[in-house]
Amino acid sequence: MARLSSSPSFDPCSIAEIAAVLQRQDLPLDPPADDDTPRAAVAIIVRQAPSSRIETLFIERAVCPGDPWSGHMAFPGGRRELRDSTLENAARRETREEVGLALTPAMRIGRLLDLRGSQRLIVTPYVYHGPAKPRLTLSPEVQSAVWIPLAHFADSARARPYRPSGEYPRKVWPSFAYERYTVWGLTYRMIASFMRLFGIELPD
Repeated sequence: MARLSSSPSFDPCSIAEIAAVLQRQDLPLDPPADDDTPRAAVAIIVRQAPSSRIETLFIERAVCPGDPWSGHMAFPGGRRELRDSTLENAARRETREEVGLALTPAMRIGRLLDLRGSQRLIVTPYVYHGPAKPRLTLSPEVQSAVWIPLAHFADSARARPYRPSGEYPRKVWPSFAYERYTVWGLTYRMIASFMRLFGIELPD
């Protein structure tokens, strides 16, 4: 397995190298459905930025009363609906609806292991190679989008404890801060799962 140090040395890693590591997992495209557990899928979109850095797209969800993920940082995606023939179709549909980016199967370079979120929800993260300069059109569900260099997460020393306000006032979570954004919770766990493939262990 490729190993990357906890430093910005992750930057020179190419999309092709990331794809090769993902494909070594040999995971089925769609995980088997076992019961009536609610399922969702997200798109982790990586790009080779004009600066040559590898970056990934995050969205900041709109603040909405009653939404358990109101204002959180996330990857584009959402729950699978009856019209979605596969989980991957759900990830691509939600990405188009939320940020206006049309992903295709040819852009898919792999996926990560499923993660269990709140409310029994199981989430499947798919990884895509995005264009260097994509044009994003944000839906009302998204208040902003930001590209964050993967090297930022390769440095585990940057991880910080985070105590969110609101529904989890007494619990401390690991997080990464980038500019005005804080990545924590299920999205942090997805990043930790991604970085683990490259030999980088982030705090639990």
